Amino acid sequence: MKIYTNTGDDGNTSLQGNYRISKSHQRIISYGTIDEANSALGIVLSNSLDSDVSEILIQIQNELFLVGSDLSNPNLNDMRNRISLEMVKQLENNIDKFESELEPLTNFILPGGDPIASQLHHVRTIVRRAETQVVLLSEKDEINSNCIKYLNRLSDLLFVASRLINKRKDREDILWKI
Repeated sequence: MKIYTNTGDDGNTSLQGNYRISKSHQRIISYGTIDEANSALGIVLSNSLDSDVSEILIQIQNELFLVGSDLSNPNLNDMRNRISLEMVKQLENNIDKFESELEPLTNFILPGGDPIASQLHHVRTIVRRAETQVVLLSEKDEINSNCIKYLNRLSDLLFVASRLINKRKDREDILWKI
């Protein structure tokens, strides 16, 4: 099977269900940004991580692929490959698990510390941008609203995971000071 098809040479691409849309459509921008976040998460996973963290991040990579699949299917009657509220709840459970190791926040923190924590902060900002792109899409097209919830919760998890990495690597969070 060849990787190139020549079908997108006119600036259009296919969605699930054989719908054709412009590559500049908000739907394509949305799941392209999710793909970017997934790739950045792959960089994080190329590091040596504690197994509990890497297992969760690998699960998230799979779920980000699912978010892209969900958004590439405009037929909401087709329930295959959709983000569920259970997935959002699992992110919340993992946030709670990670936070149980951390001191409560008393200040805003800046991205940084250990290089892996910094990479997680970078992924978090990409996920925030993806969330914004998906919200823009939802203002024009009907989508599975669980995608927005998932991305919102995911950015929270990545924030907490970056703090956890700093703590486990004995690095201080960088506090915001004016």
